[in-house]
Amino acid sequence: MSKLVLITGGAGFIGSHLADELLRYGYRVRVLDNLCAQVHGKNIDRPRYLDSEIEFIKGDICNGDDVKKALKGVSALYHFAAAVGVGQSMYQIQNYTRINNLGTSILLENLAGTGIEKLIVASSMSVYGEGLYINERNEYYHNAARSLQQLKNNQWEPLTEKGEILKSVPTPETKTPSLASVYALSKYDQEQMCLMVTQAYKIPFVALRFFNVYGERQALSNPYTGVLAIFASRYLNDRKPLIFEDGNQRRDFVNVKDVCRACILALESDKAAGKIFNIGSGKAYTISEIALKMAAVLGKENLTPVISSKYRFGDIRHCYSDIRLANRILGYQPSIDLDKGLMCLAQWLEGQKAADNFDAATAELVERGLAV
Repeated sequence: MSKLVLITGGAGFIGSHLADELLRYGYRVRVLDNLCAQVHGKNIDRPRYLDSEIEFIKGDICNGDDVKKALKGVSALYHFAAAVGVGQSMYQIQNYTRINNLGTSILLENLAGTGIEKLIVASSMSVYGEGLYINERNEYYHNAARSLQQLKNNQWEPLTEKGEILKSVPTPETKTPSLASVYALSKYDQEQMCLMVTQAYKIPFVALRFFNVYGERQALSNPYTGVLAIFASRYLNDRKPLIFEDGNQRRDFVNVKDVCRACILALESDKAAGKIFNIGSGKAYTISEIALKMAAVLGKENLTPVISSKYRFGDIRHCYSDIRLANRILGYQPSIDLDKGLMCLAQWLEGQKAADNFDAATAELVERGLAV
């Protein structure tokens, strides 16, 4: 009989794609998900896109009984259940800490004696804060930051102590974490808790730090999800996307199908145990560039992005991945370039409706002093 794999949060965007991929590889799949209304909408029992072969348990990662039920007979575990959103985490502190920290602790408490052969946790690029930088002498800066006064003066690039502009470079796993939000702190805590407990229980463990994942099934009505989904929601409602700062901040966008392949490689590679891997595209794009590319594939070139010159607390300037470790150890190599991925996303978006909640979410941040 094939091995049974559990995905916590497996009805969500990345988890559901991973479930499909696991089925294709011959695994049996079980999903534990509470179907959070912010992600799935109200009164949902089981998303229609979940394959009929997937065993679905509607339950909460913070409920020990639900977790025990989900773990029975499982050989491998992907822990994806999490509250996601940098800005929202700064005012829903209790909620993010409960789901991400407490939920992970409950899961780990129930691992002993289950026969789990590997635990893979979904971490985030957010643990890095700012990416890695170098100065004019090619000296590395692991803790680059921007002062509040810099942001108020629209000086967007991180500086050295002498006021020199730093240059961003690909961020490797060895970069020192710099936790700029409650969400980032909770993802780092997940990594560290899993590492400690799995070492004690002698369970192989892998952490995957996802960069900006995009693709079909993103929660378009969730204003705290990825920037591509937010832009798509704006365009679908014939509204111009709003871009913070000057639009030249750079990010790494990776297709969900490439992410799922990385997840399978992490499961099946004996060399992965005990390691942390960046999972991205290894390429950098400005946010303005992304907005224009999205407008082009959706035929919305008339909706020119608005560059606001405003900023949000906790936002970073540049962060994009160095994926050489994942390539060397896992054999991971992204296969879907951004232009192809956006075309596929646009085809899926043709049949979608989205409630554009971005303005309300931004107003919430402004009211709380977390954005200007």
